[in-house]
Amino acid sequence: MSEQQADRQPVKVMVVDDHPMWRDAVARDLAEAGLAVVATAGDGEQAVRRAAAAAPDVLVLDLNLPLKPGVQVCKELVGADPALRVLVLSASGEHADVLEAVKSGATGYLLKSASTEELIDAVRRTAVGDPVFTPGLAGLVLGEYRRLAAEPAPAHGADEPKAPQLTDRETEVLRLVAKGLSYKQIAERLVISHRTVQNHVQNTLGKLQLHNRVELVRYAIERGLDDA
Repeated sequence: MSEQQADRQPVKVMVVDDHPMWRDAVARDLAEAGLAVVATAGDGEQAVRRAAAAAPDVLVLDLNLPLKPGVQVCKELVGADPALRVLVLSASGEHADVLEAVKSGATGYLLKSASTEELIDAVRRTAVGDPVFTPGLAGLVLGEYRRLAAEPAPAHGADEPKAPQLTDRETEVLRLVAKGLSYKQIAERLVISHRTVQNHVQNTLGKLQLHNRVELVRYAIERGLDDA
């Protein structure tokens, strides 16, 4: 399959929410927009089982779930498949909920007050790796990155292997990620394709043995790359 053909494949989405009417409405709106809804689930345990079988590109996830909370679902599924993108769709805008979701591996966080158009756009952007947040929450998350980076690093053993070497281009992409730019903005800034940006990020995650964008941004801020 060529790259252009791959790009035309619909984004596979799974919707997880314990309210059947809401879940069905979100799934219907996404399907009508041309996205492929491959599964839905109404509780946390069901979500983990069905996501493993359906292999969605994006998980649209409520946090308040029976049997297993949404943050645990996110942590388990992203841990098993770091390529999975998770967009939290929640009624709660509490800062603690937002930060807990991001730390568990969520790529973005949208409030349920968002319009259908905002949700569809958020899912599409999440699918390509962009961080998507309800206005006002992005600054909160970046502030938390900075706070975490300011904490003392754990002591390193003398026998710890030398830090991997990044290429100049990987370092440049990492610096722009740390500044909060989306992959699309990075591609435009560096005059390279969106897919190339994704490849650089994935290579960097692998070299640094990190699991998601949260850890990547913390790594970059710890090294002062966001001020470069």
